[in-house]
Amino acid sequence: MILRFSAKKKKMVVAGNGLFYPILGFVSCVAFIYMSFGNLGSNVADEKKLSFVGRNGTQFMLDGKAFYINGWNSYWLMDQSVDEYRKPRVRKILQAGAKMGLTVCRTWAFNDGEYNALQISPGHFNEEVFKALDHVIVEARQQGIRLLLCLVNNLQAYGGKTQYVKWAWEEGVGLSASNDSFFFDPSIRNYFKNYVKTILTRKNTLNGIEYRNDPTIFAWELINEPRCITDASGDTLQDWIEEMSAFVKAIDKNHLLTVGLEGFYGPKSPKRLTANPEMWASRLGSDFIRNSKIPNIDFASVHIYPDHWFHDEEFHENLKFVSKWMRSHIEDGDNELNKPVMFTEYGLSNQNKDFEPSQRERFYKTILDVIYKSAKKNWSGAGALAWQFLVEGMDEYNDEFGIVPWERPSEYKMIVEQSCRLARLKGPTQQQRNLKDLCSPRK
Repeated sequence: MILRFSAKKKKMVVAGNGLFYPILGFVSCVAFIYMSFGNLGSNVADEKKLSFVGRNGTQFMLDGKAFYINGWNSYWLMDQSVDEYRKPRVRKILQAGAKMGLTVCRTWAFNDGEYNALQISPGHFNEEVFKALDHVIVEARQQGIRLLLCLVNNLQAYGGKTQYVKWAWEEGVGLSASNDSFFFDPSIRNYFKNYVKTILTRKNTLNGIEYRNDPTIFAWELINEPRCITDASGDTLQDWIEEMSAFVKAIDKNHLLTVGLEGFYGPKSPKRLTANPEMWASRLGSDFIRNSKIPNIDFASVHIYPDHWFHDEEFHENLKFVSKWMRSHIEDGDNELNKPVMFTEYGLSNQNKDFEPSQRERFYKTILDVIYKSAKKNWSGAGALAWQFLVEGMDEYNDEFGIVPWERPSEYKMIVEQSCRLARLKGPTQQQRNLKDLCSPRK
């Protein structure tokens, strides 16, 4: 944060009555207060200059220009911000992202009923953890990074829908012990709606801006990787998405909204046989086209994990699948949805039996090249977010996909070049000043 302080020199007449030191003390106090808080007004002015990301058909728009995204996942930002000794990691990864020309980071805006829980129980929140999320948003703004904030997990990590079902049972209102009752139980739906309303209307304690009015937030994501395997028809999940997307939009008309899908085609989709990794993918209760067509959903989301979806496929076969998988969804964005398609997670496991670090670089390059080609042709492929980036010393948060990007110079260079070539297509927006410096030809 840059403190702007200026003082006009004033002529002082010092009488011999001992007023000099009291006056000096008063002026020093005023100066201290101004330097501590005087920048708040300029922050408000800066916020007015920052515009929301919107969309026009199949493209994200920012400052009147098409906005193509090169970004990453660091799900752990809020959790790390709770404790002072870990909080510097948040600034470090956001600064690193900015230096690479990245513009969007996807992270969790939830932690339900676990360690450092944001929502301790339905409707009850830990204010210290909420302040940690406040910090993440303000820090992202200062580093020029926008946030894609996810509101709940389909998986059990950080509570997820399992925790909501447990709460309902503990309160004696649960209809079913199935995790999928998260999608159809009226009491649990109300739990989640209350949570969403609390998040969207939260007034940030550091800048005074309600989350729904803060353009630092790129978009909301309803749920990470939703599956409802007890209803393979997809009707239960479809109904939930329709209800929750309408609820979000009734409260927040500023931000974009996505579902959080993995991208699998449902049982009624013709592509279930030609594009899905295997037949199991059509029986998970989700349907990429049907779910993404809902009017209140602004853009489609897709994940890319071929080495987890296939068994015993060779690496080069996985790369072929990646290209086909991405092209299929981009075609859907253009021809079926008329919406941007964003690949919000992609990763290659280092636990594959034949894994070599160079494979991850080829995997990344395949994905980034498809996005660049789509952007170059004005197709719907709007961006991709790597899973996941960390800083040093975070082994407990790492998984088989995580990287510290600056530890591999070739990967780092490739990521930076993607930021630059996307910016060159339409020219960086006024809110991407870091790209102008990063991508300018070296003299």
